[in-house]
Amino acid sequence: MSTKDVLTKADLAELRRSALGTANPLGVAADLAEAAEQGRLEDPDDAGDALTLAAEIAEIRARPDAALRYAERALAAYPSEDDPRAGFARALRARALFRAGGRDDEAMAELTALRPLLSVQPDAPAYVSAALDAGGRSATAETWLSEAVDSLLSERATEASGPASTAIDPVVDLGPPDAPGVLFFLLQQRHRVRRNLNLPHDRQDDLADRLETQLVRRAGERRDAESDLLFWPRAEFDRLLAEHAALSEVYGSDWDAHRGRLEKELVRLRGAGQAGLAVFRATVDGLNAFAGRRDGDPADAAVRAGYAAEVQARPSARIPWPPERNDACWCGSGLKYKKDCLPRSRS
Repeated sequence: MSTKDVLTKADLAELRRSALGTANPLGVAADLAEAAEQGRLEDPDDAGDALTLAAEIAEIRARPDAALRYAERALAAYPSEDDPRAGFARALRARALFRAGGRDDEAMAELTALRPLLSVQPDAPAYVSAALDAGGRSATAETWLSEAVDSLLSERATEASGPASTAIDPVVDLGPPDAPGVLFFLLQQRHRVRRNLNLPHDRQDDLADRLETQLVRRAGERRDAESDLLFWPRAEFDRLLAEHAALSEVYGSDWDAHRGRLEKELVRLRGAGQAGLAVFRATVDGLNAFAGRRDGDPADAAVRAGYAAEVQARPSARIPWPPERNDACWCGSGLKYKKDCLPRSRS
C-alpha cells in the first residue's frame, strides 16, 4: 500500500473494507501503525482505531506477535483501557495471547475483565465470544453469554412486573430494525456458539429465533419496495451473480449497475430528508448462511430482507455516505468519490 501523507477517517473506513483483499495485508497493517506513530492521522484521536485495525489484520493473517504488539499500542493510544472503543483491541490482544502459546492465563484475565461489557455494548458478545472460540473455550463463551442473557431477561421481567414476577417469556424490546438492542446480539451469539457445540435447542434459542423473525418482519414492513442498501464489493458481487443469477434483477446486471443503483437510491433518500445514510457491506457466505438458518432461498425477498436487517445491525458493516468529493469512494475502488460513484447518480 502506498500510504498517504495524512490518513482521514474516510481512508481508515476504506482500509477497513479493503485491506484483507490487497496483495499485502500485513504491509497495510504496518503502514497503519507507522501512520499512528508518526502522527499522520488527520484526527489524532483515531490512533487507537488505526492500531486496532492493524492488530485485527495481523491476527486474521495468523501473525500473533504482530497482532499483540499492535493491540498493546492501540490500548496505549486510547485514553484508558476502559474507553468504550478499547474493548475490541483488548479482545484482539486476548486472541493473540492464546495463539502465542503459554499465555492462556493472561488471555483469560483480559477477557474476564471484558465480561461485564456483554450486557452493555452491542459489539461485545461477538468479539468476546470470538476470542474465547480462538482459545478453544467455546463452552466458557456459552456459559458467559447464557448468564448475561439470564441477567438481562431477569432485569426486564422485574421492570415489567415487579420483583415477584415469574413470567416465562418477559416482553423483549427488540429495538428498531437498524439498531436492535444488546439482548438481540447476546441471543444471536449464544445461538451461534451452541450450534457450534452441538448443544440441544433450548428456550433461549427459541427466543433468538423469534426475535430474528420479528426483525425480518419489521424490516420488510419498513422497507417495502425500497432498496435494502446492501453493498456487494466487486468479488462478492461477481460470486453473488454466479451463484444466484436471478439477483441481477435486484442488485444490477454488473458491478457498475449495482453501484449506480445504490448511489441513486441514496441521493433519493437524502432528497426525502433522511440523514445519517450509509450502505452496508454484504457477503455471499453471510446471505447463504442466513438463508440456511431460515430454510429459505437466498433469492427470496423475505430472506434478503432478513439478511439485510442482520447486516445493518452490525456497526462494522456500515459504510457512511456520502464521502467528501475528494475522499476515497465508498465502494472501495480506490478512486476519488467525484471520479467514481458520485457521477453515477446522474447517469
